[in-house]
Amino acid sequence: MPPEESVATELDKDPRENSYTPPVDDFPTQASSRSRRIRRVAVWGGALAVIVGGIALFVSRRAHAAPDIHYETVSVDRGTIAAKITATGSLSALLTVQVGSQVSGRVQELFVDYNSQVKKGETVAKLDPLILEAAVEQIRANLLTAQSNLKKDQAQESNLQIVYERTKSLVAARVLAQSELDVAAANDNAAKAQIEADESNLVSLGAALHQAEINLDYTTIISPIAGTVISRNVDVGQTVAASLAAPTLFVIAQDLHHMQVDTSVGEADVGRLIAGMPATFTVDGYPGKPFTGKLRQIRNAAQSVQNVVTYDAVINVENPDLVLKPGMTANCTFVAAQKDGVVRLRNAALRFQPDPQLLQRIGISDPAALESSANDRNRRVVWVLRDNKPVHVAVFTGVTDGTWTELIQGNVQSDDVLITDMTLNPRPGLF
Repeated sequence: MPPEESVATELDKDPRENSYTPPVDDFPTQASSRSRRIRRVAVWGGALAVIVGGIALFVSRRAHAAPDIHYETVSVDRGTIAAKITATGSLSALLTVQVGSQVSGRVQELFVDYNSQVKKGETVAKLDPLILEAAVEQIRANLLTAQSNLKKDQAQESNLQIVYERTKSLVAARVLAQSELDVAAANDNAAKAQIEADESNLVSLGAALHQAEINLDYTTIISPIAGTVISRNVDVGQTVAASLAAPTLFVIAQDLHHMQVDTSVGEADVGRLIAGMPATFTVDGYPGKPFTGKLRQIRNAAQSVQNVVTYDAVINVENPDLVLKPGMTANCTFVAAQKDGVVRLRNAALRFQPDPQLLQRIGISDPAALESSANDRNRRVVWVLRDNKPVHVAVFTGVTDGTWTELIQGNVQSDDVLITDMTLNPRPGLF
């Protein structure tokens, strides 16, 4: 086609043909879109209203629901309850004697050693007797001198007695003056006084000699009892001085087949001890091996250490095999009371006291539930969990061992569980 003809053709077209005319179907489409948006908003609004209503109902129900309580419980048991008293003491012989020396001197000889068996009156040691023997000889010499002086003074007194009698006769015959008689009488009396002094000196020297001989005998040291030497404190050649106190040479324990334990029992428990009751104890030297004894005596002398008052309870112990040694630490147990096959309650349940406000929240407001049992030490209150709800039960109790307590009377069955603690569980969050 020629270019001119082409241009004419384009110019000949109707100018309205170049303008845009929307389709007739677009107007219904826009209305449908708005309708869908309205429906969508309505649906979401309804869903939000349902959610808000559900949350409100959930919160309202939780606000009026019973609180969630957590219970800690223990079972009721049946078995043995033994009320025990524990104490610590030490083993010793029934009789222990410290053998010493009453005189000073050098140890010349020892006849026994540790663990030696001795008899009563047996010589266990000897001190050097030379000094004391010299003292005895000196006093004997003085005694002989005093006896000689007494004899001389007695002879002189006899002579003065004769002179006095002769002078007395001459004065009576008026041959001598009275003054001569007075002099003769004075001389005779003086001689008699000298004889009395000599006799006193003899007695004194005799006593000194006896003392010196006793001291000499004390150089031989003997055992006062039959037993076992458990301690020796001297050696041969050692000098002992008895000037202030008798030095201890040996410690001798009487028959170690029979021993005792001295325990310290607190004043709170001493009232439950009775002489003759059985006791058991263990020692560190034989762990796990129990020994038995019998309470012999509760001594009245109190011992106070840091304001803690204790009393000495003495236990008799048989030691046939000699396995127990003096000085061992004994951990003693006394059985004050024992019950077999009884219903037992945990002491934790007896001590439990619920919070009154928590009881009110779960609908328990009976004042009897909070009744105190302080007026009767044997009347207690326990809380039993029945149908997942606490129920208070009054009980009467008996023997206790610190963990279990005997049930004497009360509406508690063997299949019951006792509450030891109850707490309010925190509520979980909404989401």
